[in-house]
This record gives sequence, C-alpha cells and structure tokens, in this order.
Amino acid sequence: MSTATVSRTKAWVMAARPQTLPAAAAPVIVGIGLAVSAGVFAPLPALMAFVGAALIQVGTNFANDYYDAKKGADTDDRDGFTRVTQSGLIEPGQVKLATIVTFGLAILVGTYLVYVGGVPILVIGLVSVFCGWAYTGGPYPLGYHGLGDLFVFVFFGVVAVMGTFYVQAASVYADPLTTSVPDGTVTMTAFVASLPVAAVSTAILVVNNVRDRETDRETGKHTLAVRLGYGWSRVEFVALLVLAYAVPIWFWLGDGFGPAILLPLLSIPYAAMITQTMLNRTDGDALNPALEDTGKLLTIVSILLAAGLILG
Repeated sequence: MSTATVSRTKAWVMAARPQTLPAAAAPVIVGIGLAVSAGVFAPLPALMAFVGAALIQVGTNFANDYYDAKKGADTDDRDGFTRVTQSGLIEPGQVKLATIVTFGLAILVGTYLVYVGGVPILVIGLVSVFCGWAYTGGPYPLGYHGLGDLFVFVFFGVVAVMGTFYVQAASVYADPLTTSVPDGTVTMTAFVASLPVAAVSTAILVVNNVRDRETDRETGKHTLAVRLGYGWSRVEFVALLVLAYAVPIWFWLGDGFGPAILLPLLSIPYAAMITQTMLNRTDGDALNPALEDTGKLLTIVSILLAAGLILG
C-alpha cells in the first residue's frame, strides 16, 4: 500500500486492526451463552467485559506495531498488513502513547468489573494488561520466545470466557468488592466451553506466524512457527481445530447437553477450506485472506456454541 495516499484517520484504524476484534468479541459471546444457560445473565457486566477485552486487544495491537518496528521485526519484505510505525505513517512516540492510553482505558473500565467481581477480577485484569504489553514489549517479549500461542490460548480464550461468565455470575451470587471466589462463578462447564474460543483464537495466530515465518526468522523473532517449522505448525493448526470441534461432542456425549450443542459442527466445511490453504500455502497472497477467514470462523463458532449452550 502506498503510504502517501493514507489519511491520518485510516492510519490509526490500520494500527488498531479492527479485523482482530472478533478475538475480543468471541469469548464474551460464549460467556453470555454460558450465563444465560445458567440463569445468571447480567447485561452491564457482559458489556463492560467486552469493552475491556476490546481495549486490551487494541492496546496489544498498538504495542505490537510499536515494538516490532523498534526491534526490527517489521521490514519491507513482510507479507502481512501494513504496520504504521515501520512504514512511517505515524510517529513511534505517538503509537507508544496510544498503547499506554488504551491500556489505561482498559484499567479504567476494569474498575467497574472489580466492583462487581472483586479481587479475583483485579488480579486477572492487571495480569492481562501486563501480558498484552509483554507480548512484544519488555525485556522478555513473549511473542519473540515462542510463547505467543500460549498467551493467546490462555488470555484470549480460557481467561476471557471464564472471566466474562464470572463477572455475570458474581453480580448475582456475590457482594460487591468480594475478596474470594464465590460458589457458582468458576465452573468446569465454563472452562470446557472456553476451549473452542482458545483454540480458534490461537489458530489465527498460527496463520499469522506461518505467513511471517521467514521474515521473523531473519530478524530474530523466534515465534513458535519459527521454532516448529511449517510442518509442525500445520499440525498445531489442525490440532487446535480438532480441539474446537471435540468440545461440542464432549458436551453432548458426556455432559448431558442436547443435540443443539452440536451447532458449531455446521462450520466444519468452512474450517476445512481454511485448512486446505494452510496445508498448501505459505505466501501472504493466500494467508492474508486465510487470516481474515479464521477470524470469521472464530465468530461463527462462538455464536453457534453460545446458541448451543442456551438451547442445549
């Protein structure tokens, strides 16, 4: 893309990367489905959980843009979407300031969630913001040492889904500013339901890192795709999708849910199309669309899983 034709507003939108917001919305959708099925749905805590998750996502995107440019991981040879710091569209200091402001807003939103959910949410929120910054920033950036996949799986999957359910259940079962974990707010059902979101969210990162593997290797960014190579990265991608689709079957066969819980399986043909691309291509021309398609798959799976939890 020619940087000369990009407006200031468009540059900031590019930096925020709104196409990644399904990763913030998906756990909230599933968390709402869990809450409705358990009879503890609370609209305001659910909304604030989404706002907080979206701010952490955008803040992480700003941090990635800034620190990848500063560390030399973003180059002109990269096949991915335009990065505003590396391309000179926005001054590095302004991107860094945007990172701080966005994470600050996430903490501000989190004060309401702390009021509802107490000390457990305070701890989870602060750790999430810290890890969002540490993904590419700090003395030991997670994404540069092969830990990015684990970070996404845990924080954008397990923690985000269970946290969304927790704040809704806590608004029913707990007094404000509780210092303990109330009964009924952390459940095995919520943990298992978080796994498809965790798996497909991580699959998005796998597509991204397979596309960037060669340039990341050359610049010293040792993502898990760099460490594993193309073959095992593809195995990881397939294994994540298998996990995502195994969960509805487990709910149906082993946890007493009705057939409606199998609704996510309707998206398997779409997942198979993406997988076909992943198994055969490594170039940006193919994997940039596959990256967006995997984000859409995350949204579809999450909506169908939430519906299955409610109807099942």
